[in-house]
This record gives sequence, C-alpha cells and structure tokens, in this order.
Amino acid sequence: MSLFLRLAIGFIALILLCGCVAAFSAWQQTRETVNELFDTQQMLFAKRLLALDPAALHDASLPKTKTLLRHHRGDQDDDALAFAIFRADGTPQLNDGENGRDLLFDHQRDGFRNGRLRDDDDSWRLLWLTSADKRYRVVVGQEWEYRDDMTRDLALSSLLPWLIAMPFMLLLLLALVWFELRPLKRLTATLQQRAPDDATPLAETRLPGEVKPLVAAMNGLFARMAQLVQRERRFTSDAAHELRSPLAALRVQSEVIQLADDDETMRRRAIRQLDSGIARATRLVDQLLTLSRVEADDLRSEFQPVPLAPLLQNLLAEHFPQAEAQQMDFQLDAQAHPVMNGHPLLLSLLLRNLLDNALRYAPSGSQIRLQLNMRALTLEDNGPGVNDEQLARLGERFWRPPGQTQTGSGLGLSIVKNIAQLHGIRLTFSHAEPQGLRVTLNW
Repeated sequence: MSLFLRLAIGFIALILLCGCVAAFSAWQQTRETVNELFDTQQMLFAKRLLALDPAALHDASLPKTKTLLRHHRGDQDDDALAFAIFRADGTPQLNDGENGRDLLFDHQRDGFRNGRLRDDDDSWRLLWLTSADKRYRVVVGQEWEYRDDMTRDLALSSLLPWLIAMPFMLLLLLALVWFELRPLKRLTATLQQRAPDDATPLAETRLPGEVKPLVAAMNGLFARMAQLVQRERRFTSDAAHELRSPLAALRVQSEVIQLADDDETMRRRAIRQLDSGIARATRLVDQLLTLSRVEADDLRSEFQPVPLAPLLQNLLAEHFPQAEAQQMDFQLDAQAHPVMNGHPLLLSLLLRNLLDNALRYAPSGSQIRLQLNMRALTLEDNGPGVNDEQLARLGERFWRPPGQTQTGSGLGLSIVKNIAQLHGIRLTFSHAEPQGLRVTLNW
C-alpha cells in the first residue's frame, strides 16, 4: 500500500472519529443547555401562576390560540408547554384548554419528575408546586420529545457548516499531501532510471527536511559502493596485469623442462626458475589480497592496544638470519615503549614490509638503524638511496625504482601506506645522512 493511500485512509478515519466525538460532545452540551433553559422557564411560569388568585380564575376561559395563530399565519407546538391548576383535593381549577386538560393530579412532593398525560404514552417533564396556603397545586409540563427535537436542531445547526466544509477540507488536505509527496516520487523515478554503476550524488534541493537525512545517507552509501566497485575493478585489473608476466614465465619454463629431456643442467635450471616464478606469483597474489583487504577499511572494529616495542623486537629476531646472511646489521634504539590502538596483524605486516624492503634493496654490508619513541618510529639504512624524483613516487602501486636486480611487484610500500592511513599514521620518506633512505612513521 502506498504512503499516499495510507495517509488518505488515516486522515479520513481521523476526521470521521473527531467529527463523531465533536458531534456527541455538541449534542451533550446543547442538551444540558436546553434542559437548563426550559427547566428555568417552567419554574418561572409555575411561580407566575401561583402569584395569581386561582379562585378568581375558576370560570375564566382562555382563547383558542391555534385558531388565532393560523389566521395570522403563525404556528404553535402543543408539546412546548402545558399547565393546570388543581385544588388540594385534586379538583381541576384551571388549565390551558389543550394538553393541560390531560394532566393527572399528583399529591406527592413538589419538584420535577417524569410523567405521562391521560391516554398518552409520551414522556413529559413535569413541575409541581403548591401554593403557600396549601389550597392549590400547579403543574407545568413539557414533552421530552420537544426538548430532544430542539437539542437536535440546535446541535445540527452548529455542526452543519462543519459537515459541509469537511469534504472540501479533506480534499484540500489530500491534495496538499499529494503535492508534498512529489519530491519523493521524483526521487523514486530518479532511482529507477539510475544506472547500476552511477555514483553521482542525489540532489538535495527542494526536498523536505525529513527526507534530506535519508538522501544524505543514500549518497554516502553510493560513495562507499563506488569505492568498493573501484577497489574490485582495480584489484581485477592489477591482478590481470601483474600476473600476466609471471604466468607467461612459468609457461616458458614448463616448455623448457619438456624440451630439455637430455640436458640435465638445463632441466635443473628451468626447474629452479619455475620454483622462483611460482614463489614470485604466490607472493604477488598474497600482496594483492592483503592490499585489497586493507583498502576495504572494515577492520577498525578489530583494533586493540598493541605494544610496539615487543612487536618490533620479535620482527627483528625473525629477520636476523636473513640479515646475517646478507652481512647486514640491525640497530634498535627504543627510547620509549608506546602502545598503539590498532590491528595487530596489520601493524606487524607494516613493520615486516619495511624491514623486507630494507633487506631486499640495501646492498650487502649495510646497516639498518631503528629508533622508537613515544610518538614516532624511524627506520633508515646507509645504502645508495634514491633521487628526489624517485623519492616522491615511493608508495605508488606497482612502481619500483629503475635498475633493480631484486624481484618484486612494487606493492610492499603501497601496503605500508594503506595500513598507515588506516591507523592514522603519517608516513614520510626522506634522505638519510650521509646517504640512504629514511622512513618515518608519526602518530
């Protein structure tokens, strides 16, 4: 069911409910007012009758008012008011000549009570009063149906303008709701016509204030989806581009192995080259997957306090055999023992890639110095370093300084850069003194 239809049904039900409550309340208030008014009228009329001398009115004759009113184009309601005067013993003394003739004598106490006329089943409101000398009793009556008709007419006259205006008010209200829902309809049409890969933000102009947060959230979702799609496309493109050469090399070495049936030396060399190519392809795939996972930026929920000094010491011990084989020397100056809130495995990967990069590209006999304090970590070597142009490009995906003899994919420093960005670490590359490369991590 559409929102407009639900609102229309809700408005109709609400207006009908409020109308019924208002009509019932108007009826009750009008009825109380009418009863109070006519009770007062009956009381005043009864007092006025008692102020007269009933003995002098015994032979009085009242005019035929119906004939008089009809002659003058008037009208009279027989149920509006009737009266009668009785002696204390119940003998009729005087009445209005119409309904008063059928009022039955009642010797009970004075006051208001309900009763009926002679040979009539309609209910009447009767007021009985006794004269001061206890010789006469006066009764003034009014039919309840007359009061109810008066109440209905008064209540209807007050509600009739609202009853007439209510349909027009409802139509105008629904038209207003339909007009105010037009931005949502335009937004729906825009989303239906939108291409799956379209990340253009939705326009937030001419939208109700309640809808703008929804559109802003959708724009944020589009941006995140665009980044996700871009990462997936970049990963696919990078994998297809970078794996082409290793796979081609593996195919060549496989063909060489098949052709070198009699040449054992060539066969062994091809097998070694095949193993090296497999290791390179495996390392490349691992780095691509790691880079894709880091760029997903969904690991902040797994952050925890990580002591950096023990982590760095364990990594140095892990790389010590390789450094010793390459006649390199590690020097660690831990001036503080900071604890960082981060992902343990990613921080370990960041430091491992920096150490791997230093061991891979620094010449044999180099010295790698590490300095750790409360807000920074510095790693530098005394190798040949890079020039200013190459220094500015460090950390780019699949870029390696020219003239390298070591195998690699150019993803190590890219992974370091992305992990540092995830943890809010500022990564800088600079020249070491007197020569070499310095990597600084500030947090």
